[in-house]
Amino acid sequence: MNYSSYLSSTWMRPITDFDIPEAHVLAVDDSIVDRKLIEGLLKTSLYKVTAVDSALKALEFLGVRDGCSTSLRPNAFQVNLIITDYCMPGMTGYDLLKAIKDSTALREIPVVVMSSENSPNRIESCLKEGAEEFLIKPVKISDVKRLRSYIRPPTKAPCSGSGETLGPSPICSKRKVGSLEGLQVKSNPESQPCLNGVIVA
Repeated sequence: MNYSSYLSSTWMRPITDFDIPEAHVLAVDDSIVDRKLIEGLLKTSLYKVTAVDSALKALEFLGVRDGCSTSLRPNAFQVNLIITDYCMPGMTGYDLLKAIKDSTALREIPVVVMSSENSPNRIESCLKEGAEEFLIKPVKISDVKRLRSYIRPPTKAPCSGSGETLGPSPICSKRKVGSLEGLQVKSNPESQPCLNGVIVA
């Protein structure tokens, strides 16, 4: 094949997942079986995956501890989507969804909730709170591929030490902002979280 033919065949072929930059998904599920399943499906669909076993560890990974305003870690700007189980001990997936959407700094991260229970009230509550979609377990490869349409483009963290805070987007939300509002970027972007139960693939 000559060079011009190669270019022609490249430009004319349909766009596939291989043409889309790798997206980073934060997967949250207290069940090790379900967590490994969703992690495997995401990897098969060419996602980078960080898997944690609780909503609190998900917030800690993003730089939020004990529901208090803390400095965001660079991880918060590298996560393109969060997928979380609904029913988990302690802090539920619904609570995690609310924490994300009530935060000025984190609310733009898309959140997908999954559950083994097909409860209309539960589904309606999550969608009303800002979830992109509610998946019924077991999650299938077709479900995971559909997540691509929700992926948030990567954002740039403010410069370290600048004191810059993350404010709301130009299109203001009417959602009441909770205690997670106004989170700041961690002053030392090179520090990495050291969490038990966190798997980065």
